[in-house]
Amino acid sequence: MDSFALTDATLVTPRKIRSSATLVIEGGRVAGFGRGAARAAQVGPGSFVYPALINVHDHLRGNYLPRVGPKGDAFYINWSPWDNDLKSSKTYEERANISVEQMYHLGAYKNLFSGVATTNDHFPHEFNEPFIDHLPIRVIREYCLAHECSSFDLKWGDGIEIEHRRAVERNWPFITHLEEGFDPESQDGVGILERAMCLTEHDLLIHCIGFSDEDIHKVKKADASVAWCPASNFFMFNVTCKIRKILRAGVNVALGTDSTHTGSVNLLAEMKFARNVYRDLYGEELPAKTLFDMVTTNPARAFRMGDRLGALETGYTADVAVFRAKADDPYESLALAEPEDLELLLIAGRPVFGDEARYGELFGPLVAQGGFSSIRVADRPCFVKGDPAALYRGIRKAVGFTKQLDYLPFEPGEGRT
Repeated sequence: MDSFALTDATLVTPRKIRSSATLVIEGGRVAGFGRGAARAAQVGPGSFVYPALINVHDHLRGNYLPRVGPKGDAFYINWSPWDNDLKSSKTYEERANISVEQMYHLGAYKNLFSGVATTNDHFPHEFNEPFIDHLPIRVIREYCLAHECSSFDLKWGDGIEIEHRRAVERNWPFITHLEEGFDPESQDGVGILERAMCLTEHDLLIHCIGFSDEDIHKVKKADASVAWCPASNFFMFNVTCKIRKILRAGVNVALGTDSTHTGSVNLLAEMKFARNVYRDLYGEELPAKTLFDMVTTNPARAFRMGDRLGALETGYTADVAVFRAKADDPYESLALAEPEDLELLLIAGRPVFGDEARYGELFGPLVAQGGFSSIRVADRPCFVKGDPAALYRGIRKAVGFTKQLDYLPFEPGEGRT
């Protein structure tokens, strides 16, 4: 699989839309456009080719259902009482029957089946390091973190100042929940970073529901990024950040799912929720192109990987998602997409999911080497890296009943190796 091409394709790079184009992939990177390769697959006019999506915020071991949230209209004042509710919930009790390794694979497949190639697992490195190499998607290692900027955070990492300094030295993002609540300490998140001299362009700030107008101005001045997770915000707090003001200020905003304990079932669902919320809040549309940027170029920039991820440009890593067209405009089409519309997903030029009938030739050598299985998605036989059907069966055996996980778009009884 060193060299192949996708031909007769509408490419969304996203700097421009290339019609009837050829995308050439060599050595895991985009080699160029418009020239052939020894191996080729025709895309055709019924599909669009995008950079594979990037989910800026997830907790991979937390992707279990049903969601756990406030009782009735008693929404949370900050994240801490939710954590108590989670750990005393039936969902958490049921999840305890499943191994951490299984949970990490569930989180990875939640992302894969929505066209996501890259995510951040917002946990300390010692939590996820044993599992990252075995997952079917890219989970970034290049990050420093805090849980949150408050006295009652979970004490992840070595402290805000040390983690932030390390991020600057390594040119990594410093990732933290910030102002996830309405108590005075939570709402001082930007102030805490400022006083620690840690409000900089390396920051990726998650949720930010307590931001004041002054906070927005300071975050923009620092050139920090914001991870917007509206489904989780509304579920827990019945509100989200001042997203229109944040966007109008020119802050780099990326969209994240959070875990399914509070957030959407996948990034495609989060995109729809974000658009609906924006319409409800402001009486206007969030442009589909803006939404597209929030799941491609913007998170790549927030991860400090904008020179290699989030676009189909010569020299970039060949992370590619092909979705069935659902509208004439490719940005609107992606905003409408469901997991059943995903036709092909490449990570660093290697297929990890694809329609057997349309793209089976690309999988041939890989399937022969092992490590792939076949499932049926929307009645289409599809190759997939790993064996999610066996994983799903294992989950059901562990919990003792026919568990339904909405982010897995297949029935495990139909899987075959």
